[in-house]
Amino acid sequence: MEFRGIFPALTTPFEANGEVSLSGVRENIRRYNKTGLAGYLVLGSTGESVMLSREEGDAVLAAAKEAAAPEKLLIAGTGAESTAETIARTKRAAALGYQAALVKTPYYYKPVYRAETYIRYYRAVADASPIPVLLYSVPAFTGVTLETPEILALAEHPNIIGIKDSSGSVQRVGEVVAGAPADFQVLTGGAAVVYPALAVGARGAILALASALPEKFVELYNLVNQGRYEQAKNLQLALASTSKCIVTENGIAGVKYAMDLRGYNGGVARLPLLPLAEEKKQQIAALLALHEGPGVGG
Repeated sequence: MEFRGIFPALTTPFEANGEVSLSGVRENIRRYNKTGLAGYLVLGSTGESVMLSREEGDAVLAAAKEAAAPEKLLIAGTGAESTAETIARTKRAAALGYQAALVKTPYYYKPVYRAETYIRYYRAVADASPIPVLLYSVPAFTGVTLETPEILALAEHPNIIGIKDSSGSVQRVGEVVAGAPADFQVLTGGAAVVYPALAVGARGAILALASALPEKFVELYNLVNQGRYEQAKNLQLALASTSKCIVTENGIAGVKYAMDLRGYNGGVARLPLLPLAEEKKQQIAALLALHEGPGVGG
């Protein structure tokens, strides 16, 4: 199982009454099917997975699977605080036909967690999982960083095939690529470091902003692989500043508003996440206008 290219971290749209919009999930994916995206991450951080009930999450997984084109790879976010719940979620995703599970680090009791905690957790999940496991290090949300030594230890497990590293550390990407088995796949979760991460051996990226600008990130990936480095650098710089405003400063509400502007089903984030102020909306609209043109279409 090879995960190369750009995967959007899909959002979860909601109806006006606050319920999950499964029709919105399917409509977004049918539009994404027409792009060069390699596949989709469903129920990741950008999907507001921690805001959903188990029943809602299962329904989103099923709707996404139904709508995805056969050639698109499907990754399910299945990480939970307990090993047992993570295994249960992973088995449900496998039963629905997902090709891999993205498993975030447990974090709630992090004052007493150690490297050995994470190593045992991931090995237990991988041992029980019917599908390959991707590690997920997202310190901005969890306060936990998977460091190179534990990543390399886990890379030896036959059912742990890669990592989504959202730390933004290009150095760690290079260390893992250099030290892990050749078939261990590193994907960056940082929109600002896609180009440098690819340069040191990452296979691709799983990105929140790719839900709003899929074509631009596919273009960036293709430019790097074609050796068109000056163009890749210029596009990366533009996307980095856009991501800072939309994702870093405004979070999921920013991503969803950017999607609205591009004709996707974005909508509002679930409370307690707050809607955007009008000033923020204007900033995002101005940034997106800079990206409109060839390669960014419907």
